[in-house]
Amino acid sequence: MPTLRIGSRGSQLALWQANHISALLRARGHEVEIEIIRTTGDKITDVPLAQVGPKGGLGKGIFTKEIEDALAAGRIDLAVHSLKDLPTELKRGFEIAAVTKREDPRDAFCSRHYSSIQDLPQGARVGTSSLRRQAQLKAVRPDLDIYPLRGNVDTRLRKLEEGGYDAVILASAGLKRLGKTELVKQILSAEIMCPAAGQGALAIEIRKGDDTTRQHLEFLNDAAAHAATTCERALLRRLGGGCQVPIGALAEIRNAKLHLESVVADPDGSKVLRDSRDGDDPEKLGDDAAAALLSRGGEEILKAVYGRGLAVPPQP
Repeated sequence: MPTLRIGSRGSQLALWQANHISALLRARGHEVEIEIIRTTGDKITDVPLAQVGPKGGLGKGIFTKEIEDALAAGRIDLAVHSLKDLPTELKRGFEIAAVTKREDPRDAFCSRHYSSIQDLPQGARVGTSSLRRQAQLKAVRPDLDIYPLRGNVDTRLRKLEEGGYDAVILASAGLKRLGKTELVKQILSAEIMCPAAGQGALAIEIRKGDDTTRQHLEFLNDAAAHAATTCERALLRRLGGGCQVPIGALAEIRNAKLHLESVVADPDGSKVLRDSRDGDDPEKLGDDAAAALLSRGGEEILKAVYGRGLAVPPQP
């Protein structure tokens, strides 16, 4: 079996993900090496992610560009990504070889003293740098004060424990993978907090046409996760959004059909558009839901978000 070289970001969660895939490959008889690669998104830690881009010329792929450069140069054979970090349109020369079995895609409410969003006092301080989370929080609790929160999972939880925030919202998947669920008080349903497209899923990216590596990775692909995330990413692509835009999408297989819940929201929570539908074709289901949201006012919301410089517009 050939040695497979994995490219990964250096955060605790990214390395957990890379080591998880590495263990599965080693169980198949492969030698595996992991190369840590620092991305643009890792270097910019003092600016909310939603604001990274317009002036600095950065946009989609701020957590993937340097890894893809290493992949193109042949320094690594595959990259392990959180799927929600991958642009919906991959650059030429790359492809997704597998989407692994999905961890819980929902968001988690974390707090030291409060049991739920509704239990928070008036004007409570909640940490998140996600416009998607901010918008949906404001929709149910317009009195809350939302403050930026960057850093890895440990950093965010430490800031919560030190009293800088009354609560923070984090992806349930990352907390479960790292075994850091002590402060999780509420798992938020998609009806309250629709998650980001692809949240909880890992994507394995390779050079397009690298048939040998693709064949080695085929066993990692989970059909249900692949169908669900294909649907969510089709919606995101039609809406023209990246992972930092106030768009939520969660597809699940229910009664042998694909069910999609999706959201487009104004960052201040004043307007939240929701769509719920079933279908058989993942791409068509996501595309149809996006078209419905756009026609019901989503286009105006997203134009205003980009116009105010709150998020990174689609890149050419």
